Amino acid sequence: MKKQRIKAVALSTVLTAGAVFAGSSFADQSLDAVLAVGQSKVADAQKSQVRINKLQDETNDLINQFKQVNKTIEGLRVYNAQLDKQLASQREIMSKLTDSTSQVTVIQRQIQPLVLEMLDAIEQFVQLDAPYRKEDRLSRIADVRALMEDADVTISEKFRQVLEIYAIESEYSRKVDTYETTLNVDGQDLQVNILSIGRVALMYQTMDTSLTGVWDKNAKQWVTLDSGDYKLPVRNAVRIAQKKAQNDIMLLPIAAPEAAK
Repeated sequence: MKKQRIKAVALSTVLTAGAVFAGSSFADQSLDAVLAVGQSKVADAQKSQVRINKLQDETNDLINQFKQVNKTIEGLRVYNAQLDKQLASQREIMSKLTDSTSQVTVIQRQIQPLVLEMLDAIEQFVQLDAPYRKEDRLSRIADVRALMEDADVTISEKFRQVLEIYAIESEYSRKVDTYETTLNVDGQDLQVNILSIGRVALMYQTMDTSLTGVWDKNAKQWVTLDSGDYKLPVRNAVRIAQKKAQNDIMLLPIAAPEAAK
């Protein structure tokens, strides 16, 4: 009986130990499974965090781009407003130019007769003036008059050419000039020096200084002067005008002004 009890106890002990070992093995398997699930969740959480970080970066980039685009849009609004003001100003200028352009034809029709009248007036003046470089002055007027018929020349250029003639004529009033020419005196052609003192006096002297004369504005002709009184002064004035002598006081036969009637 004792042996059987011992066997039974031993068998029970063996069974109990087997159950313990079996339970321990099952527990280890369950723990591994739990750990594996935890590690899987951690890995998933890490992946999710990476995606979240990436999405956050993309979101920040989009927000920055949005802010930049908003700034650009605001700048474009200001720029467009400025352009609208400029366009309004340009439309106003274009309107004025259109009005002015419509009057160009009328103005041209008015300027053309004026230019011709100015040419006629200056030509008449030269014809009545003292014979100072008369051929050159009349030739200049003739050239500009021929220009009036040229359709390729603008009316503004024609007007400028006429004004230039007037400017040259005005300059003659302020200059002392001398030049050589052939002059008919008492039916004889003489080689002379012409001396011009503005529009105050116009004189001549032959190359050998034997004859000296002055233009008489009233008589409209050359008058011979006393060579004894005016030969040397006129000769010296000619040399000064030719820049062959230093500037000095000129003692010349100048007609006294007359009282207006």
